[in-house]
Formats: sequence, C-alpha cells, structure tokens
Amino acid sequence: MSARTAALLEAGSAPGDTPAAGATAPPLDFVLPPALEAHEPPEARGLRRDGVRLLVTRRRDGAAAHAGFADLPRYLAPGDLLVVNDSATIPAALAARRANGDPVALHLSTRLTAGLWVVEPRAIRADSGETLDLPSGAQTRLLVPYPGSTRLWIARVDLGAPWLEYLRRHGRPIAYPYVWGRWPLRMYQTVYAREPGSAEMPSAGRAFTREVLADAAQRGIGLARITLHAGVASPERDEPPIEEWYSVPPETARAVAAARRRGRRVVAVGTTVVRALESALAPSGEVIASAGWTDLVVTPARGMRTVDALLTGFHEPRASHLAMLEAFAGRAHLEAAYRAALDGGYLWHEFGDLHLIL
Repeated sequence: MSARTAALLEAGSAPGDTPAAGATAPPLDFVLPPALEAHEPPEARGLRRDGVRLLVTRRRDGAAAHAGFADLPRYLAPGDLLVVNDSATIPAALAARRANGDPVALHLSTRLTAGLWVVEPRAIRADSGETLDLPSGAQTRLLVPYPGSTRLWIARVDLGAPWLEYLRRHGRPIAYPYVWGRWPLRMYQTVYAREPGSAEMPSAGRAFTREVLADAAQRGIGLARITLHAGVASPERDEPPIEEWYSVPPETARAVAAARRRGRRVVAVGTTVVRALESALAPSGEVIASAGWTDLVVTPARGMRTVDALLTGFHEPRASHLAMLEAFAGRAHLEAAYRAALDGGYLWHEFGDLHLIL
C-alpha cells in the first residue's frame, strides 16, 4: 500500500477526511433510462463477445459513426498502438455473517499487504473493530474507514489459505443489481487477462476476441500491456477512484515511445490504462517503466498527456471516469457523444456497448 494509506491506517481516519485530488466541476450528469442497462453478457443475448456496438466519435470535428465492435481495427491505422490492461478479474464477492448472524455481502476490493485489504461490506452500517465471519472459518476485521469513502474499509482478512486459492473456492464475481442472474468468472475476463487482481473487470477490453486482435495485427496495429488491478469504487457516484497497484513494463514504455516517434496514436483500452500511463509519466513527458501504487485522479484541470485515442464503456452519471473523459475530449464533445449514445440506444455497464474517442 502507499505511504499515505499506511499513515492513515496508523492514525485512524473518518469518511471524507481526504478530498478528491484535483477536484473540479462535477462530472457530467444525465438520466440513464433503465432500458439502456445491459443486464447480461452479450453471449446471453445471442451475440458474439465482439458483437456489441461501437460508437466512434472524433474530437477534431465532432463527427460520430455507429459501428460494431468487430469494426474497431478499421478505425485505426498501421503503426497505432493498442495498450491493454492484462489484470484478471478475481471472484471477490464473499458471503459473510455479522456476530448476530445477519448475512452480509462482502466485496474484497484491493489487496494491500500482510493480510490487509480494502473491502466493502455491502448495504450495512459497520463499526470499527467489527468482525465478519466468512466460509470455512475465515474472518474479516474492519479496522478504519477508507479515506474519502463512506462505504469502503481497510480490514484485516484472515483466510487460512492463500488468498487466490480461497477466493476460487468460496468467492464469486462481483455483480450489481442491474445484472440478472449469476455468471461464471470467465464472463468477467478479457481474452488477454493473465495477472489476477481486479475486483471488477477492466471492462473496456471485454469485447476483444482473438479474431479482432488478429485483424488488428494484420493491419499493422501494435499491442502493448500494462497491469492495473481495479478496485470496487467505479460504480458509485461522486467518489474518486481508490489507490490501485499498477505496472508499466519496460517493453510497453518502449512501444509507447516508438509510436510517438513515428507520429502514430497511442490508443488506451479503458480508463485503467490511462491511469497507469499517466502515473508512469516522467517530468520529461515520456512514459517510463514503473510500478507501484497510484492515487492519481485525471481531471480537466490536470489534463492528459499520454494518450491519443481512448476506447471505453459508457459510464454512470457523475462517475469520476467521466471527468477523465472530459479531460481527454472536452465537456462539449462528451455531452454530444452521450446524447448520441442515449438517442441511439447504446447499452451501459460492463456487458454493454463501447465508445471509441479519436
């Protein structure tokens, strides 16, 4: 964990102690009709994984095009570089019980160190020091509220087994009420996932298939990887992202530099990729190999320097990710794009449609 989180754990904290970094005007607000919520994976709707829709908008002139995700490579050019997040989703939802026997849904968000996690006990008013019982005799003790959050806690999680082995045996993927039914973990993985650690799927890359990746490669489009383990803060309004562990390997830093030298575009697949690349930005303006904890919040006031195009899902009203999109594309472009998505019947959430901003 970062030094800031360690210090807060040592001293104790209360919700709201730490304001969002780079606070600015509220992110875009709008009404999301329930009919535009994706309630199940596209495969359950009779589509291929890459059969979701793709809204393509261009910052230069505001042009918009409606396409399918399988068409993505034709909107890119030889020499462009796709940067993906290879973090794999973990089955981070556990069934817990309070001391009085009441059931609690417990979401493990971010693994810190020495048995410490950021966790979310769903839909309860919890107290510091409270212990929750988990399957097979495991326990979680809530220590202090996570800074800046009214629902996340820093907790000691005693599983009695290696954490990933335990979660594979007793956990399930985190799913929110808009998702109908339960879906296996493979439905929450990207095809290139390899580093377990994300409580929630880095969903901008979910629609990629081997065929789409092969098409991109045949067109001369490069592929590079970062790792950022996404926590559970993303679905909530008015909350900044929590600290997350990331890694930008040397080969990715070199690939980004090479694309820039050739005048080609760096295309981030998801806001997690943007957060990692911006966290690895040196004072010289170059992306360098780095790894560690990031609490970076990308806002219009801060700006964005590492990315030339962005593939992303459609985000909740007032979500902090919308501030990042505004930093990249501007408020007017974002408003127009979201009007087009709402009018065009695009689907929201992790199983929904996607937006490519060029």
